[in-house]
Amino acid sequence: MAKYKIQQKQEDCIGCGACVSVCPQNWKMVDVKGEQKSSPIKAEVDEIGCNQEAADSCPVECIKIKKC
Repeated sequence: MAKYKIQQKQEDCIGCGACVSVCPQNWKMVDVKGEQKSSPIKAEVDEIGCNQEAADSCPVECIKIKKC
């Protein structure tokens, strides 16, 4: 079974929450230096699931999904 690695440039995140809206199973909002940013709950997953939709919905394209 393929594994997938979720890469996010959190410094580019604008905190819109689109990824959390489409994939709440693996995305959450966290406080980073007083700003709300998104963060993956798991950085490596067995199935891509809704994580690709989360990446596709990001307006600043700071989420990438790589096959391991």
